[in-house]
Amino acid sequence: MDQIVDKIAALGVPGLVLVVAMAFTGWAGAAAITAALAFLGGPFGMLGGIAVLGILGLISKGLAEYGFERIFKATVEELRKKGKSKSDIEREVESYPISGDLKLKIKDYLKTIS
Repeated sequence: MDQIVDKIAALGVPGLVLVVAMAFTGWAGAAAITAALAFLGGPFGMLGGIAVLGILGLISKGLAEYGFERIFKATVEELRKKGKSKSDIEREVESYPISGDLKLKIKDYLKTIS
């Protein structure tokens, strides 16, 4: 078991997500991997699942390196540079399935920028 844990830990957050998705499939072995990747990929199937795991890896690395606050502030600033208004961003944030506290933090930050 230690060897398996070492290999999953080497994969980081994407490895944990894959293991959880595999557990929910009810399958074992290659069928569990296939079903988990297809589930994560949604309409894009297994290849989409692989892409999702890659994106999760990038996001988790960024969060570990810079912290959540800097990442979300930089993202909001980039959205503003691309022409999105504060009200557009606020509407989008309101529709996301995130915690109320996080929504409040983003809205508060939107009030502080020009």
